[in-house]
Amino acid sequence: MLNAERKPVTGKRVQLMATCLCDAIYDDVGRATVEVLEHAGCTVDFPEGQTCCGQPAFNGGDWAAARKVVRHAVRTFTGEDPVILPSGSCAAMLFHGASLAFEHEPDRVEVEALGRRTWELIDFLVNGLGITTWPGRFDAKIALHRSCHTRGTESIPAALTLLRSIPGVEVVEFGEVEQCCGFGGTFSVSFPNISTAMGTLKLAHLRAAQPDLLASVDMSCLMHLGGLAAHEGKPVKIMHVAQILRDALKHP
Repeated sequence: MLNAERKPVTGKRVQLMATCLCDAIYDDVGRATVEVLEHAGCTVDFPEGQTCCGQPAFNGGDWAAARKVVRHAVRTFTGEDPVILPSGSCAAMLFHGASLAFEHEPDRVEVEALGRRTWELIDFLVNGLGITTWPGRFDAKIALHRSCHTRGTESIPAALTLLRSIPGVEVVEFGEVEQCCGFGGTFSVSFPNISTAMGTLKLAHLRAAQPDLLASVDMSCLMHLGGLAAHEGKPVKIMHVAQILRDALKHP
């Protein structure tokens, strides 16, 4: 497991890292994350000095720039409380990518300490807090996209556990479910034709399953696939799993 040595959860005060995409595009995912955590009994702190996890620079090969951003995160998210992110990729950057970038750095210990208390949201609910069923109701056939950065983690099993526990939800499988959506952050900018082809193939498999909506624990994948579908003139409804959990609570 990529995050097998993370710090055990001993309380219900958490720090939220909302991520760049929440800040710039998917603000409602941030709100849903807070509502879901509060429903689970958590007190949510939001360090206002937060910026980015450092992943764009890391993936682009500029590890020196990535280290500057990660060091800022270490200074911002102090203490011992869990750091929760509604993004599998951003969480993976802090508990896996950052340790690679700091392998030969003197402050590696501090960076890895932050990584051990970093959780993707849904993984935290299930494996940190022990929540295995979710109340309410949500009537929909849902296709769950497995983002690449959640491989080797418990995020997808956790998402399936909670989604399947909600009355009204039917999780539908679709072809080549483990394939990348083609986004890959800077990959989609550097190789737009390959990125588009990968996303188009993913959408073809998705449409064959005829779900009501596409869900994921990563907003970047949803942004990519939703944008491609809209460009094709055949839009697909997309929702972050946090939004589904939040909306289910509206129907007790």
